[in-house]
Amino acid sequence: MKIKTDEITAVIKQEIEQFSSELEVAEVGRVVEVGDGIARIYGLAQCMAGELLEFDTSKGPVMGQAMNLEADTVGAVIYGDYLSVCEGDTVRTTGNLLEVPVGDGMLGRVVDPLGQPIDGKGPIDSTATRKLDIVAPGIAARQPVTEPLQTGIKAIDSMIPIGRGQRELIIGDRKTGKTAVGLDTIINQKKYWGTDDAVVCIYVAVGQKDSTVAGVVDTLSRHGAMEYTIVVSAGASTAAPLQYIAPYAGCAMGEHFMWQGKEGKSPKHVLVVYDDLSKQAVAYRQLSLLLRRPPGREAYPGDVFYLHSRLLERATKLSDENGGGSLTALPIIETQEGDVSAYIPTNVISITDGQIYLQPELFASGVRPAVNVGISVSRVGGNAQIKAMKEIAGSLRLDLAAFRELEAFAQLGTELDKASQQQLDRGARMVELLKQGQYVPYDVIDQCISIFAASKGFLDTLPLGDVHAFESALLDHFRGSAKGLRDKLVETKSFKAIGEEFEAEVKSFAASFLA
Repeated sequence: MKIKTDEITAVIKQEIEQFSSELEVAEVGRVVEVGDGIARIYGLAQCMAGELLEFDTSKGPVMGQAMNLEADTVGAVIYGDYLSVCEGDTVRTTGNLLEVPVGDGMLGRVVDPLGQPIDGKGPIDSTATRKLDIVAPGIAARQPVTEPLQTGIKAIDSMIPIGRGQRELIIGDRKTGKTAVGLDTIINQKKYWGTDDAVVCIYVAVGQKDSTVAGVVDTLSRHGAMEYTIVVSAGASTAAPLQYIAPYAGCAMGEHFMWQGKEGKSPKHVLVVYDDLSKQAVAYRQLSLLLRRPPGREAYPGDVFYLHSRLLERATKLSDENGGGSLTALPIIETQEGDVSAYIPTNVISITDGQIYLQPELFASGVRPAVNVGISVSRVGGNAQIKAMKEIAGSLRLDLAAFRELEAFAQLGTELDKASQQQLDRGARMVELLKQGQYVPYDVIDQCISIFAASKGFLDTLPLGDVHAFESALLDHFRGSAKGLRDKLVETKSFKAIGEEFEAEVKSFAASFLA
């Protein structure tokens, strides 16, 4: 039987076509190289940037994410146990981006950057998820920052006020009380919980010791703040990829509450403390160098500015059409030997709306919180203060700056005229008044009363050691026999109508205290 050659070629052609169509599964690749939380994968031709990948390992599936799309391989980071990923393991694309669980079930819990509980209290009751990395809301979706976010710290609420929706950097050397400022602010939100002004707090710990994070959780629990707080922890022993995504995870969990205002739900105000972003930048630098991205200044990759800007731009006060929710960010940056002009500090200073600079010298001399009033600034300013505070705190900053200058001059042993001596005395008492213990936030009305008494000169003749005794007695007086006046101040939030009456009351109290 004679077989035609063209028939044979047609059959072979058909077989080849069928064979190629069956094997066209470009979404599965193999690990070519792995180490330090980074994998190089061959064969993922259709992989998208930032796509979630699934590694099939001997110990079960492990998640990762595509970071580098190169000519013939994909550079990916591994979230989870990267030691279980071996060369030759298969990897498949998922078609999804990285998401974290969000919702009320997260409150009071300690979770890792993927939203998995690490506090031993069982699984989290949450079905909703949000994308980890999104584009920040545009200008049209926002409105100016006008509502105050009270920290409960006199030095900050009076001179460096923070508004809801603001990004205020806390910067300073290690062991100057940066975390304490963030924790004080979280604890101070307790009095608003359960009201329309309630604030959900998120504390993101990046690269901290596990014992430090446990201490933070314990402090928040003791002050009753864990009921409205989520702690996201990527400890020092955690792999660099998880430290890199931790701040984004915290931000995504906060955005869920911020957008609740659009549905008419509460709470819709959020405070996120990122502690700290310098460690996140170090983790990102590690990833980038392992992925063979070119190093730039201080060996950081060129896009490290974008890393922080796309995170902090998500802090905002939404417009009323979007429900008027807010997300306030308090990023923390650690400086080396007070070098504020290093790469990461200057980057974050230029992204944020002001900074609170904590100085080691002030901390060592007993001024706590060790806020340097000279270079600390809030670019929202008086817009984020109640009227009463605006009326009395205006001169406070200038008084303190003048006092610091005079103090340096007086150390030379120069004879001072009466006016200068008076300025020195008042400045010293102002500094004493602004000292505050850790985790004892002051109500904003109490702060106003204290600063009012000091700015009117009622503390000038007091011995320095009696300033705090005078202050607590004065506040007790306004909660007791002079409660009517305090209630008026709470109602009007201004000294305009009651200033003279108030001054007379403080004057009579001061006279009886001194007697």
